[in-house]
Amino acid sequence: MTIDDRIQIAEEKCKQAFYSIDQTARITTERVLDAFGKHRVSARHFAPTEGYGYDDAGRDTLDAVFADALCAEDALVRPQIANGTHAIFLALSGTLRPGDTILSLTGSPYDTLESAIGLNGNMPNALTQFGIRFRSIPFQNDAIDLKKAGEVLQSDSSVRMIYLQRSRGYSWRNALSIEQIKETVSYIRAIRNDVIIFTDNCYGEFTEAEEPTSVGVDLIAGSLIKNCGGGIAPTGGYIAGRKDLVEAVSYRQTVPGCGKEIGSYAASYRPFFEGLFLAPHTVAQCLKSAVLFSALFEDLGYRTLPKIDDHRSDIIQSVMFDTKEELISFMRAVQASAPVDSYVVPEPWNMPGYTDPVIMAAGAFVQGATTELSADAPIREPYIGYMQGALTYEHAVAAAKKVLSTLIAAH
Repeated sequence: MTIDDRIQIAEEKCKQAFYSIDQTARITTERVLDAFGKHRVSARHFAPTEGYGYDDAGRDTLDAVFADALCAEDALVRPQIANGTHAIFLALSGTLRPGDTILSLTGSPYDTLESAIGLNGNMPNALTQFGIRFRSIPFQNDAIDLKKAGEVLQSDSSVRMIYLQRSRGYSWRNALSIEQIKETVSYIRAIRNDVIIFTDNCYGEFTEAEEPTSVGVDLIAGSLIKNCGGGIAPTGGYIAGRKDLVEAVSYRQTVPGCGKEIGSYAASYRPFFEGLFLAPHTVAQCLKSAVLFSALFEDLGYRTLPKIDDHRSDIIQSVMFDTKEELISFMRAVQASAPVDSYVVPEPWNMPGYTDPVIMAAGAFVQGATTELSADAPIREPYIGYMQGALTYEHAVAAAKKVLSTLIAAH
């Protein structure tokens, strides 16, 4: 069987999943478009600003459009936010105080957050250095352990924040669906109304018709070089949710007393508006690419998560390999399929913020933009590769040919 035959067979299996993805993209595109119309976006909002940034119409309108697109009361959208980890750290440090406890219901946070919280190392300004504690409850049979969460909430009055990581991180689990988040919020609210429910929304935006803020989550955060940037935004991050909480975070992002009222940007805001407009379509391309790779790898006998017809709530496709060598070969084939730096040969290395050597394939126009075809993995057992992105489905098909050729030849 040729590789073209394999792809054709896989695409037939994926038709229903593709249809469902397209339907979601139509719903979310309409919501984004409504937000643009409501706030009367025009060319004047793209203009750069300088100095203090007082009365920056582009910045303020971008906040308002993002808030509506993400079903939130308010949003803080800034190119000065370096990445998703930075956005999450701002959300935590801007709303928590000494003596507060974060209770994670999704186990340990993503690797880069462990240092920021203070769970490993002794980094200056980690949350634990300011008397903020972190507790976590592991998944029970791949689901949030609500019973245990209820027990902790009733016994520990210091819990100020419930922490949910929507995406899988470097774990072999599906992303949290909006339905699961809704169930969790309802359970928590029946016990305590005084806690902030926060969701790390990275990789999850626009994968479903609703966002966590639609179902009672108080605050979300994410990166603009992932889903919300549509493959166009060159940098940045966002925090969105309850107005009072977003205001508190803005005082951490700039300075108390000024908050969202200051902060200029000397380049054009156009890529952020355009990226948000494209985001639902771009996310759909990423999801279709992930479904295709799931079908192809499953056909080759590899374990995949999610499977073809599984519900998806992030853009990531996990593939479990038998050996470290297979994993590295996969990463190198993805890199060789990139439009940028295709000649580069990825090697595992000790990246800042990670506990294990990590290998990354990321030949992207925007460094680290995971809506562009990319993959990464910690070098540890079990050997799982995490693939995400593809600005166009056609790119994913071309990459699949190269990846399959490499792996089949290795066998």
